[in-house]
Amino acid sequence: MQFDKPATTNPIDQLKVVGKPIHRTDGEIKTTGRAMYAYEWHDANTPYAYGYPVGSAIAKGKVKSIDTAAAKSAPGVLAVVTTLDVGDREKGKFNTAKLFGGSEIQHYHQAIAVVVAETFEHARAAAALVNVDYEEQDGIYSLRAAMPYAKKPDESTKPDTAVGDFESAFRSAALTLEETYTTPDQSHSMMEPHASIALWDGDEVTVWTSSQMVDWWRTDLATTLGIRKDKVHLMSPFIGGGFGGKLFLRADAVLAAFGSKAAGRPVKVALPRPMMPNNTTHRPATVQRIRIGADQDGKITAIAHKSWSGDLEGGGPEVAVNQTRLLYAGANRMTALRLATLDLPEGNSMRAPGEAPGLMALEIAIDEIAEKVGMDPIEFRIVNDTQVDPENPERPFSLRNLIGCLNLGAEKFGWSQRPKTASRREGNWLVGMGVAAAFRDNLVMPSGALVKLDREGVVTVETDMTDIGTGSYTIIAQTAAEMMGVGIDKVAVRLGDSRFPVSAGSGGQFGANSSTSGVYAACVKLREAVASKLGFNSDGAVFENGQVRSGNRSVPLADAAGDEGLVGEDTMKWGDLTKTHQQSTFGAHFVEVGVDMATGETRIRRMLAVCAAGRILNPITSRSQVIGAMTMGAGAALSEELAVDTRRGFFVNHDLASYEVPVHADIPHQDVIFMEETDPMSSPMKAKGVGELGLCGVSAAIANAIYNATGIRVRHYPITLDKLIDELPEIP
Repeated sequence: MQFDKPATTNPIDQLKVVGKPIHRTDGEIKTTGRAMYAYEWHDANTPYAYGYPVGSAIAKGKVKSIDTAAAKSAPGVLAVVTTLDVGDREKGKFNTAKLFGGSEIQHYHQAIAVVVAETFEHARAAAALVNVDYEEQDGIYSLRAAMPYAKKPDESTKPDTAVGDFESAFRSAALTLEETYTTPDQSHSMMEPHASIALWDGDEVTVWTSSQMVDWWRTDLATTLGIRKDKVHLMSPFIGGGFGGKLFLRADAVLAAFGSKAAGRPVKVALPRPMMPNNTTHRPATVQRIRIGADQDGKITAIAHKSWSGDLEGGGPEVAVNQTRLLYAGANRMTALRLATLDLPEGNSMRAPGEAPGLMALEIAIDEIAEKVGMDPIEFRIVNDTQVDPENPERPFSLRNLIGCLNLGAEKFGWSQRPKTASRREGNWLVGMGVAAAFRDNLVMPSGALVKLDREGVVTVETDMTDIGTGSYTIIAQTAAEMMGVGIDKVAVRLGDSRFPVSAGSGGQFGANSSTSGVYAACVKLREAVASKLGFNSDGAVFENGQVRSGNRSVPLADAAGDEGLVGEDTMKWGDLTKTHQQSTFGAHFVEVGVDMATGETRIRRMLAVCAAGRILNPITSRSQVIGAMTMGAGAALSEELAVDTRRGFFVNHDLASYEVPVHADIPHQDVIFMEETDPMSSPMKAKGVGELGLCGVSAAIANAIYNATGIRVRHYPITLDKLIDELPEIP
């Protein structure tokens, strides 16, 4: 099916199942431990072996030799496979660094060997016996040091944009702001580690893994192994979090495949937690320079945003200027991206790439210029709202209700009670409120599905779509139930198998809207098959309550299936509507904090997110996405930072003991409000993504609240107490 015209009335609009607060259909098997995640697949009759990875002890150079004699003779060891054994391998399409194979070391903890043994403990002990001789080379590990040599990245990233004459407008502006903001390297730190099980059958390999994008992984694994894609069967039905860290093929799957081949046994490999930050990917650090000019009435007359980030050679930039191109009006504007070559581990997608770190800077800057104008931060944002693409005014937004989000949030949060800067005290606590706009592009991806109807009236959906904790199983079941006119208890959903039709996968907040649209398309095919079987006109047939009705005739849906059943299969493809209309999601984040005058400790007291993201397919799962994103934003604001050893080239705090993510005590009551809206230009579901919108802007709202509480403006994340304590007032 091709979606190239705005959606009209369709069966989804009945909203008998879609849009309802239905609890997760997979919730019971997860909470009772019956959902098998990647490392947990188990057959009592299968002799599993265990692989333990060995990571490079240097950040850049070559492996001269690897002595595995001691490891191979250790108790329980079945095989040792080294990067030199497998030799140079063609790199997959989606990775910047090679995962395994050859002598070159591109980053610290790059996989250089896997030890396979009868037990995990045997494998781990033997891995410590692998002796490696390196030829170490000098590397570049500091973004600040590399900035003078940063270059404009590939044009595919749209690195530079310009409209009007920014420099002249900025020079002549009545009020100006020019500041630099920084965000650190960040780790995905999902709950489930990267893990895989591989099993060979002749020249075919089956891999149980934890992947957000099944087809991408299957393609790149085949490339790395040097076999045909149809020889790889990949399964990823349950995923314990990813946040972008499992978008692309990772070393655990590659090591499991090579280890299984060598040992002649199915092999389990999980990356140890301390290996994950340096072996996999991360969100790159940024240095962002923002300049804004405004007139006395608060109208932006000039706005510029330039961002520097770094990556391995051949990598790409953190596109932190994306939101600045679209969020606020202003006739004279420019944005620029610059990319430095670093020899740190690969930088790549992490939840809301671009907008998440970009808004951490921009939404502080907006508060700062509003203060210079003497205008309330919400009023300033409203005055500078735009209903068209600021860089292309002929291109309107398909739907944009940022003003509604700000106004409703202000009312519900009690913004009118916001204190003057550094004026509200409760004992030793300084208390303040902050706000930030939320913005994330609405992305869509082609997505396929197959839908079957059996003689019992059960509808089964098959697609290689994944569920990373987002609720894919539930919203896909809701979509099929709505389309086929049955209860959700009559729908079975099977996900994450490469034998199923290729879906959008999970990432970029495109998963829910795209995958349900693919199921919609397949259900249209199945409805046509049912109508044809029953002799009905498919356009006039009504599917409801397990019946198919046309005119005065009503037939049980199950009767159409017969003994052999019926099948509908299709892929939703996307036309050019995004060329004529900008499709985005919007929101507003409100935060209240307390800052201890004695210690500088910041405590978040309450949070509110108001989101405008099209039709909400399930308010329970959507709310879970948003509060999880708000929690991640709290971590980014207050604690999360991968500390770089700029001499040795690695992230020092590479575990959950020293990379500090929020815990329960850090997170207060969180409220989420969804605006009532649909966007017919987005999809037949009239929905959009929401899982990343909930993160975008949160950290800046916290930073702005801290400023309101203390009068201290911090522009360099995370906002740790050492950045506050010297400027806090004396305790009276």
